Amino acid sequence: MGKEGTSEVLSLDGREISVTHPDKLYFSKQVRVSKLDLVRYYLSVAAGALGGIKDRPIVLKRFVNGAEGEAFYQKRAPEQRPAWLRTVTLSFPSGRTAEEIVVDDVPGLVWIVNLGCIELHPHPVRSADLDHPDELRIDLDPIPGVEWDDVRRVALEVKAFLEELGLRGWPKTSGSRGMHVNVRIEPRWTFSEVRRAAVALSREIERRVPSLASSKWWKEERHGVFLDYNQNAKDRTTCSAYSVRPLPDARVSAPLDWSEVADSNPADFTIFTMPERFAKIGDPHAEMNSSPGSLVQLLEFAGRDEAAGLGDAPWPPHFRKTKSEGTRVAPSRAKSAAKKPRVKMPLITVANSPDKAAALAGLERWKAGHADAAAHLAVDDVLVDSMRGRSSTWTRIRINLRHVPEEIRPKQETPDPDEDPTREWREFSKKKRAEKTSE
Repeated sequence: MGKEGTSEVLSLDGREISVTHPDKLYFSKQVRVSKLDLVRYYLSVAAGALGGIKDRPIVLKRFVNGAEGEAFYQKRAPEQRPAWLRTVTLSFPSGRTAEEIVVDDVPGLVWIVNLGCIELHPHPVRSADLDHPDELRIDLDPIPGVEWDDVRRVALEVKAFLEELGLRGWPKTSGSRGMHVNVRIEPRWTFSEVRRAAVALSREIERRVPSLASSKWWKEERHGVFLDYNQNAKDRTTCSAYSVRPLPDARVSAPLDWSEVADSNPADFTIFTMPERFAKIGDPHAEMNSSPGSLVQLLEFAGRDEAAGLGDAPWPPHFRKTKSEGTRVAPSRAKSAAKKPRVKMPLITVANSPDKAAALAGLERWKAGHADAAAHLAVDDVLVDSMRGRSSTWTRIRINLRHVPEEIRPKQETPDPDEDPTREWREFSKKKRAEKTSE
């Protein structure tokens, strides 16, 4: 290891990797973590971190200004990259393609961390077969206010159902409020088939624990823990094992043994505690690749649902609509009644911001300014949406006023803050469409 100007040069497996601006703080509010500290963390758990990303194309989610700054997604491999770093070309639902990085070793891992990749976002495919996932991803995402104990209970229900199907789930904390259960599968099903299996699983778990779990896509219809089946759609990625998350305590996505789930606490796993845990017990997911399973039974469940009249569940908005998919519009925005009447929810937007903390502060201001209405809100009446812009994420916070008496329901006001980064682009697109129509 040596210093070269404002860089720290690391010698790793016969390659020299420069860590630029090593003293730059990536976390500073609750804990102090520099870029070099982040690199050292990943080096301490490298065998486990590589287990989640090796031989997989990876999306670069870059926090160039640290965890407290705005992140952006970079699908395409940087032009300035080492000659030894592999790439593969992926195709997307839009019809576009992108050459993406494949990380195979420690030097490659450190190289992308140096770019500001606090989190690791691999696709669920191997480089030799980009059309057939080898991983079913079960994302347990609690709505605001839901306790961790409910997440654990749903995870254990998932485990029991998977075992009935002859599948093995590998649990890990998401590094935030949820939990992921990954299932290694034989790479012989398409993305659409894997997602179809995930939809069937989500619906079955909702049937088994209806008070705890939800398979509903629209946030205003969810309750408890949402099983996000769309994480299995093509072009979607989730943070992999040992990923550091941009939370004030620098916690990480921690692989667990099922025996640990009942007593686990996501706050226990940070870049400060994980190296010691890894040195002591190794990687609980080290054998994941040894037992790939079959989706045949899950797809049979999907077939039964469809025969019973359950069509396809909603896809993300940029995907092509399927034949059996229902109306792709939130119930609160539906303009006409479907075959089964749906109640339009009284939603208002109270905050839009690229800074989640600023949006949450705006929510608290709204509550303070409308204390009478806020007193009637249930836990799931506050909808905190992580929105994807063209290259970055932002936070939208809405309030469902369904439990607030009509006579005291606040009207829609200008959100505070009101920093929707997509507004300018949407207005430009609207203008262009209007001009094209008038021609």
